[in-house]
Amino acid sequence: MPWFPDMVAAAELARRQTRAAGQADPVAQYLTALSERDPGRLEMTWPGQVVIYDPRGGEVRGHRQLRHFIRGNESWLVGLRARTETVASTTVGSRAVVELLAYLTHDGKDVAWPVAVVAESPDDRSMVFRTYCSQWPLYGRHEIRPPVLQPAPADPGDVCGRYHAALAAGDTEAIVRTFAPDGYFRDASGPAYEHRGTRELRSLYSRVFGAGGGFGLQHCAVTDDGVRCVLEYNFVRWGRHDLPPQAGLGVYERGPGGLLAAARVYDDVQSPVAPEGSPARA
Repeated sequence: MPWFPDMVAAAELARRQTRAAGQADPVAQYLTALSERDPGRLEMTWPGQVVIYDPRGGEVRGHRQLRHFIRGNESWLVGLRARTETVASTTVGSRAVVELLAYLTHDGKDVAWPVAVVAESPDDRSMVFRTYCSQWPLYGRHEIRPPVLQPAPADPGDVCGRYHAALAAGDTEAIVRTFAPDGYFRDASGPAYEHRGTRELRSLYSRVFGAGGGFGLQHCAVTDDGVRCVLEYNFVRWGRHDLPPQAGLGVYERGPGGLLAAARVYDDVQSPVAPEGSPARA
């Protein structure tokens, strides 16, 4: 059958093209696999090992657990009539961070849900996905998220370093000075919780530091392309209140003048002095 080798070659070419497309944009491949409940996309692109750290699904490791997770996943975009909008993408080396806004309908209400996905490739056959978000926009409650990464020497520099020094010290004026005049902070609770400009930022940080001081973060990994600095962290202290270590991610975007144009966080930390069921930094 002279055509048989041609079919084999065509199938192999299709596999290579699928792998190349997935490796070029791993987060898009991951989201498509979730929305279509098709683990085969990820298995073909990364035949070695796929590891997922999901806020609700926990740690998913290997193709068998991957198939179970994707086909049984009801909480993350599946069945929610979701569409996504890319907010920003930061890629350095083998690590890509994509920030998304997922627009969906849940319990009869329209929700804008901020989500960040980190894709990191330890080799060309394997991929690790780490998703960061708050459960509050969907369920009206916060969930303690155990650490995903261990603390490591990962300290941001320049204005991002000054921001985190002020954050740890609980210094409202110092942290406000790290922002451009029209810079903003957006909470993980959604676009409605955006604080823009010096006046709103001063009010926000004065309020959140009212629990006895600054925030304690264990730095774990930094991805910095010169415009955006992405910090994966463990949140361990809010003012005078020690908290169970909780995984989170912050994106700090520099403006043309070198100050912060934006700070966006993706965690599920509940303020120790805010009423239950309120946004994280209410």
